[in-house]
Amino acid sequence: MPLSPSATRDLLARLNHQPKRFLGQNFLVDGNIVRKSLELAGVAAGDNVIEIGPGLGTLTSALLAAGAEVWAVEKDRQLHAHLTETLVPANPRLHLLEGDAVEFPLAGFDPAGRGPFKIVANLPYAIATPWLDAVLGGPLPAGLVLMLQQEAAQRYAAQPGSKSFSAISIFLQAAYELAPGHKVGSGCFYPKPDVESYLLNLVRRPAPFVFSPGAKILIRACFQQRRKQIGSLLRDKLPADQSAAWLARLTAAGLGPQARPEQIPVALWQEFPV
Repeated sequence: MPLSPSATRDLLARLNHQPKRFLGQNFLVDGNIVRKSLELAGVAAGDNVIEIGPGLGTLTSALLAAGAEVWAVEKDRQLHAHLTETLVPANPRLHLLEGDAVEFPLAGFDPAGRGPFKIVANLPYAIATPWLDAVLGGPLPAGLVLMLQQEAAQRYAAQPGSKSFSAISIFLQAAYELAPGHKVGSGCFYPKPDVESYLLNLVRRPAPFVFSPGAKILIRACFQQRRKQIGSLLRDKLPADQSAAWLARLTAAGLGPQARPEQIPVALWQEFPV
């Protein structure tokens, strides 16, 4: 069970630890949300599970109790030391790494020879997109259940035609289907964040698509000038023959050189000639 708000506050005081806003340190204090996270992810005994930012170990303890093998990465040195003293000695299935999740997106887990894996994490807002972008480079987890600020969850799930539709929406939705998630109120955390959160539930597609590094660079560049027409954007970014072929494909699909990046569906971006 997670600590109550008062118990969390007392533990932080004993550790002489002040929650750091820049690290997104809002600690989960609602047991129902912990259980919901594991339920959405379908965590079972023997699963390989990656956790980002275990903090005080609330979600970590629940994953271990479910029988999972857990790889976790914690950037905060003091919290890493606390978990090393309290959780690691009694839990040989916990592999704890001190470091930056963007540099270690799989928390030191090596998929080679270990089989499928899942990610269950309470993601700090500041690193959510760069971390997710790194994960989407592959190898891909079977599924992800991510606690996110609601704004980020909406951006990742945004559909073509929406102002929130972006490069990360494309990269994510090419590889994952959006399964039913769960709203999370600010009162489920200590200290309370200023925004609502959401458990985003992602299930890997039967044939996931992974964009090449070059395609991702160009697609991001297109969305940085999203008000421009795609024909104009590609003029200086692709050889004329490649650009013409892809624009012809857009025209056949009912779009064309006048379309703006946010209007182009994920399936057509997957045919981007890079």
